[in-house]
Amino acid sequence: MFGFFRKLLDIDWLLFFSAIFIAVAGIVTIGSFGSESSYFYKQIIWIIVSIIIFFILSLFDYRFLKRTGVVITIFTLSVLLLSALFAVGKVAGGAQSWFDFGGISFQPADFIKLIIIILLAKYFSKRHIEIANIRHIFVSGFYVFIVFALVALQPDFGSALIIFLIWFGLILLSGISKKHLLAVFIAGTLCFVALWGFGLENYQKARIINFIHPLADIRGTGYSAYQSTIAVGSGQMVGKGIGYGTQSKLSFLPEYQTDFIFASYAEEWGFLGVIFLFILFGILIWRIIRTAYYGATNFEILFGCGIAIMLMSHFLVNVGMNIGIMPVTGITFPFMSYGGTNLLTLFVSLGILMGMRRYRRSAHKEMMKNEFLGI
Repeated sequence: MFGFFRKLLDIDWLLFFSAIFIAVAGIVTIGSFGSESSYFYKQIIWIIVSIIIFFILSLFDYRFLKRTGVVITIFTLSVLLLSALFAVGKVAGGAQSWFDFGGISFQPADFIKLIIIILLAKYFSKRHIEIANIRHIFVSGFYVFIVFALVALQPDFGSALIIFLIWFGLILLSGISKKHLLAVFIAGTLCFVALWGFGLENYQKARIINFIHPLADIRGTGYSAYQSTIAVGSGQMVGKGIGYGTQSKLSFLPEYQTDFIFASYAEEWGFLGVIFLFILFGILIWRIIRTAYYGATNFEILFGCGIAIMLMSHFLVNVGMNIGIMPVTGITFPFMSYGGTNLLTLFVSLGILMGMRRYRRSAHKEMMKNEFLGI
């Protein structure tokens, strides 16, 4: 019993409460629009479930994830799961991205992001000094491209973008050379061209075109982005107050509880509320990076960095599309947007990170030396 409480005390409580306060901000925003109260109560349930799972997962030792057999098995199962969507997946919002279990929907793409982080952390942790060899960029890219293509073909361009950013971010952290970085940019451009020609649906192309010309079709493809910028701007310094956000309350702003929850929050809480939210998110990222910095081995370090990259990618893309500087891609705001699968994935990620945090100081120096040398 004493050991159990000692493990709980080793949790980074500043990280935990930063995530909780962001989630509470989401609940308050969702709950301020009483006509959709079902979202409010469902989100509370998902937060409670996610917190319980977070604490449970923080108790385990995750060094088994370094085993090649374990990682390959998890990756293979994830590919099979994504493939199964094309046969039995539920279509929602024009994308076949969900498994429907009668009232409970599950979106595999959210958990796939975590699996990709584990895969890349495992791959690069043993090849730290070999990353100058471009072969490792293409091999890691091949693994990621399999998942990227399956997600993009659903089509879920937003999740595919996050998967690419996770890979690209970890490639940069692994020490890629400038000439190889140029090769990655060229490969990324070619992938985008191929995706534009064969993968993207017409409505997704329209969103990207609207990004270049934001006011070209404000009554059509640009409507959501236009209303979102109005909502953010109308909040001014202190906001309109909880429940008084007219853009969301009067249904001018679509998907206020998911894609555009940041705009809804900004309208009610204003610039000062947004600054407070950004501070919370900054603390969360800082604590994740700090935990990663003190990781026992390269694997733990890269895993923590991967989590930070995933969260930052969601944050930047979501805020960007809410203020009209990025195309609308369906990316959620971390911990704040409505959705059980995404929320659960984020708390699972943090729970695993806390489990790794417990043995960060117990690793023998020789183990770290061997891993850096690729032994």
